[in-house]
Amino acid sequence: MRLLLDTHALIWWLTDDARLSTSARLAIAAAENQVFASACSGYEIAYKQQRGRLPSPLPFPIADLIRRAFFTPLPITAEHAEAAGKLPGPHRDPWDRILIAQAGTEGLAVVTVDRVFADYKVPVVW
Repeated sequence: MRLLLDTHALIWWLTDDARLSTSARLAIAAAENQVFASACSGYEIAYKQQRGRLPSPLPFPIADLIRRAFFTPLPITAEHAEAAGKLPGPHRDPWDRILIAQAGTEGLAVVTVDRVFADYKVPVVW
């Protein structure tokens, strides 16, 4: 399976947070699965840390953490941006919209607790 981590799932994996569900943890750890981390998550983490909306910084730069976890970095392409811009409402979170577009464009299931992804017909692992 090809998985895209929502930002909270990425943080919870990297910090070994108990809020990451058992099924999500098993899917991320499974050797046969390819796990992607979006550039969008790096932006969201940095943005929220800068504004004090994430309690503590991660111990390394996010790109290093993604490499150390053996996740595949997923850049945001023009196709992803266009697909995100064309998504219907009402969901307005720009980071989720990019992740939804990336999942749809690349054929990825999203590891997320957020139910809005299913509203957009994106396969969800949780």
